[in-house]
Amino acid sequence: MITPLLAGLSILTLLWFSWRYAWWRPATPWNRPRVLMYHMVCCHRPGTRFNKLRVPPDEFRKQVSWLRRKEFTFLHASELLATSLPMPAVCLTFDDGYRDNLLEADRILAEYEGKATLYLVTEREGSWSSKKKAHHPDDELASEPKLSDEEVRELLATGRWELGGHTTTHANLSKISTEDARREILAARQDFAERFGVIPPTFAYPFGIYEPRHCRMAEEAGYLAAVTVEPGVMGSPPLSPYEIPRVKISGKEGMPGFLLRMRGGKRGLSK
Repeated sequence: MITPLLAGLSILTLLWFSWRYAWWRPATPWNRPRVLMYHMVCCHRPGTRFNKLRVPPDEFRKQVSWLRRKEFTFLHASELLATSLPMPAVCLTFDDGYRDNLLEADRILAEYEGKATLYLVTEREGSWSSKKKAHHPDDELASEPKLSDEEVRELLATGRWELGGHTTTHANLSKISTEDARREILAARQDFAERFGVIPPTFAYPFGIYEPRHCRMAEEAGYLAAVTVEPGVMGSPPLSPYEIPRVKISGKEGMPGFLLRMRGGKRGLSK
């Protein structure tokens, strides 16, 4: 027998589930490209804070396999602003420059004939970025292996990867001077030309923290577009090529979360 208390709890659970996952929300039209945001493709580390940034390799394979089965066209970020795109389309982006992007992600992309854009920090050794954000008290990500320059060249040689700028030091642009911010944004573009023989066509704001002046700096530096961490599906055309939203792919949600995010850019109503 169902008691009023049990019925009430069931209703509250259903409401919470509906709010958290917004399964009832209609999909954003599939003629708008999905720009996916990844960081690492590796196994979780027990007891750490950033496992949401670690997508296990088996999960990543399921995601890429699903995209291939659904006949998504894989794009580099520089192709997002083309006047005509084959749909449905997806752009996989990887931030920072972790070594597993080569060891795990590239192997899976090769298997399914996919491609991706790497938003690479220039200075990847030594102290890392997490302490630069107010609510990050530790520096957990400093211990994650980063790509060497030679490994970056190995990725580029496959033709599957395109480089994007991500500042020199993974700077919190809102916490440094205008001059330093301009240098961080521009120097990555110049440095990659010297190191890798390519000029990165697009840019990603570290931590997703930026202001209108940083959009102008990216444009002045010569970038064609810039991506944010604002959750959502890119407009067609985008409201601003320097504020392109991305679909955050979490390492803690599995395929149900991935499919919900692909539908509308968010897992639930807000993120």
